[in-house]
Amino acid sequence: MGKKYPEIEDKQIEFIKQQHMFFVGSATADSRINISPKGMDSLRVMDKNRVIWLNVTGSGNETAAHMQSDERMTIMFCAFEGNPKILRFYGTAKTILRGDEAWDDLYALFEPLPAARQIFDMHVDLVHTSCGFGVPLFDFIGDRAMLNHWAEKKGEQGIERYWQEKNSVSLDGVPIVIKHD
Repeated sequence: MGKKYPEIEDKQIEFIKQQHMFFVGSATADSRINISPKGMDSLRVMDKNRVIWLNVTGSGNETAAHMQSDERMTIMFCAFEGNPKILRFYGTAKTILRGDEAWDDLYALFEPLPAARQIFDMHVDLVHTSCGFGVPLFDFIGDRAMLNHWAEKKGEQGIERYWQEKNSVSLDGVPIVIKHD
């Protein structure tokens, strides 16, 4: 049932375009394992072995903390409607911050979001599919607008203060670089 691929195939790109959410997993050798749900049309397939995803402000910032010392990343998509399927990307990623040379070009590939925090640039070295027979069916109603409203209300300076207060240290006490000035 499961198949391995050395690169992302066109049919998998089409599957990704139909998904409303994906999950990101990361960890260091001695940290907690973090799994985060993502949405908001925040992932782009750049080529057969590269994806980028726009990370928005949240209550934590674990993926960024992990990438500072261990670049391993897994991205998982599940079909919650239609034919069952699970698609995973395994590889390594680097963090692109505001102020980095690549930020403007990569950020331009997304609809602007007031809570945008980082872009993760992932090299995919293994693509794996599995059946997804046990994944439940759900109806997609829509994206939540709450984060954008919250971020717009806070404003750019309020968001940066929030990053310093809530996003600058991981659950394991690791300091996190959030922005280059």
